[in-house]
Amino acid sequence: MILCWKLFVQGLKGWQVIEPMQNIKSNKCKDHCRPSGSESLPQGIVRKTSDFEMRSLWNNSVEDVSIGVIMFPLSDFVVMLFHYDGNVDGWRELPWSDHAIHVSAVNQTKWWFAKRFLHPDIVAEYTYIFLWDEDIGVENFNPRRYLSIVKDEGLEISQPALDPAKSAVYHPITARQPKSRVHRRMYKFKGSGRCYDNSTSPPCIGWVEMMAPVFSRAAWRCVWYMIQNDLIHAWGLDLQLGYCAQGDRTKNVGVVDSQYIVHMGLSTLGVFNGTEVRRQSSEEMQIFRKRWKNAVKEDKCWIDPFQPPANQTSN
Repeated sequence: MILCWKLFVQGLKGWQVIEPMQNIKSNKCKDHCRPSGSESLPQGIVRKTSDFEMRSLWNNSVEDVSIGVIMFPLSDFVVMLFHYDGNVDGWRELPWSDHAIHVSAVNQTKWWFAKRFLHPDIVAEYTYIFLWDEDIGVENFNPRRYLSIVKDEGLEISQPALDPAKSAVYHPITARQPKSRVHRRMYKFKGSGRCYDNSTSPPCIGWVEMMAPVFSRAAWRCVWYMIQNDLIHAWGLDLQLGYCAQGDRTKNVGVVDSQYIVHMGLSTLGVFNGTEVRRQSSEEMQIFRKRWKNAVKEDKCWIDPFQPPANQTSN
């Protein structure tokens, strides 16, 4: 009972950040005990614990990763490498290897690792979490300058823009805008999924891709709860990240243009069976969407802060 009360008090403090968009429906809702940091999510989507059950996934990355790690000064950053191929010894000769934390589990994704080894209480000492893929080029990226911009812009969830000339760009909003410092929205006037000035939903605005996200401490606590233990590819999670933006996702989520990266788009996890990996990823996305929909329906105390107006028919 005492623990529940402590969590409830922390929850109230958390709600103050987005209080204009939230209302407590009844005294019954006040009695709900939610994990601190998960208050902005419908209760049914929250996964409070994790497990060590391995999940099936159905080129040599050492050099690329090493170049990336060197860009992050060890005096300011802690490096944790997730080894999905079981080859930890192959990294021992790198000068920074002994200063990094190595976690190995064969054929698991970074989201599987993150759910099990980046619990918010474990990483609470750190102001930001960079959860990056291995195929990232950092020639035009400086992490200190990046974080300076993120803090100045008030970004709780962000990513470096992608160099469109050298990157595998799957979503236009991630492409670098050369004359911009930061952008938060994209425009698309033709085809499906159009985006206009009045668009308020991802992926038009308030959206980042999952290959190189950067989370504030508070945002990560929320995101961690949303990661599902069994959905290891995290497809579909990107569209809901805005609920963890500690307020207005149209302002607190953005892409940093002045510090940008290259996404090489290498087939790493899918190098042996890419078709099966993509199939499972798509299936997981449908499962996650269904879980979110059911969680929203069942949680009578949760109010969607981003519920679009009745007359808004597009993103």
